[in-house]
Amino acid sequence: MIRRGRDLDESDVRIRPNPRGSRPRTKERPAHKDAVPARVVAVDRGRWRTVVDAGGADEREVTAMRARELGRSPVVPGDVVALTGDTSGAKDTLARIVRIEERSSFLRRSADDDDSTERPLVANVDLVVIVTALADPEPRPGMVDRCLVAAYVAGIDTLLALTKADLREPDEFLRDYAPLGVDHVVTHVDPDGTIAGLDELRARLEGRISVLIGHSGVGKSTLLNALVPGTDRATGAVNDVTGRGRHTSSSALALRLPDRSGWVIDTPGVRSFGLGHVDPDELMDAFEDLAPLAEECPRGCTHLADAPDCALDEAVAEGRAGTAGPSRLASYRRLAEALRRNDPWEA
Repeated sequence: MIRRGRDLDESDVRIRPNPRGSRPRTKERPAHKDAVPARVVAVDRGRWRTVVDAGGADEREVTAMRARELGRSPVVPGDVVALTGDTSGAKDTLARIVRIEERSSFLRRSADDDDSTERPLVANVDLVVIVTALADPEPRPGMVDRCLVAAYVAGIDTLLALTKADLREPDEFLRDYAPLGVDHVVTHVDPDGTIAGLDELRARLEGRISVLIGHSGVGKSTLLNALVPGTDRATGAVNDVTGRGRHTSSSALALRLPDRSGWVIDTPGVRSFGLGHVDPDELMDAFEDLAPLAEECPRGCTHLADAPDCALDEAVAEGRAGTAGPSRLASYRRLAEALRRNDPWEA
């Protein structure tokens, strides 16, 4: 005999109790109001070296890891972060980075011009020092131009540090950068090992957070070792076959200048500086004297020398560009061409 059951309704549904409790998950994260502020000075294999209480008598180094709540947000040298956990700095202790404070600047590059994936370099710097040798290895203006573009777009001041001036005079190299108003210092190593021009460079860095960028072999580590005695960053020679420097620094490192007069960040020698993350309009905006005149150009104008009916040519010829003359326009176009050119290796 078949037994017929009654019709089922909602009251017959059985809900298995949640073994972890019935409290719903929340997207709210703890505020970490008691977190300790610190500055990131180095990154090494998933660990961040930070300085806590920077500027005070209790300054100490603390190693930290990234908290899960940060997600994939990059944490780079120069960042000011909030730490929780063990912030004593004692051996074998580890704190957690729970927050990245608002940045005043963020310098980035990309692997290639056709790759917009950003590679963050440093944060919160107010001066980019582009180090280039006048000889041995030969200067590469394209690389300098690309660094200038990245700095201009990030709103960071720039300084050219020209090394090995005992091998070649700097006048010819500087001629192309005079219209841009880029500040510069000239250095070389004397026979007794002292660096001529070092005091001038030190004066430019005083009270600022600076980053040194340049090819391998141009003398960045030599300058840094002189600016911050005891640093002992490795130095290397130039390859006789390729004419390129050998990598001596493998990671970025932030160091406090003597007498707590500022910070300087040394970066590994770069062989390419892609600008795939930069929009051409951002570069034009950095040229405040030319940007208003560019609004008179036809739609889609590239503002380059081969652009038809570019209003910048007429404005400069008529003197309506203020202090921006033909050389200033030529300098902008050189940087814009570097931005358009899809070959950061040859820069």
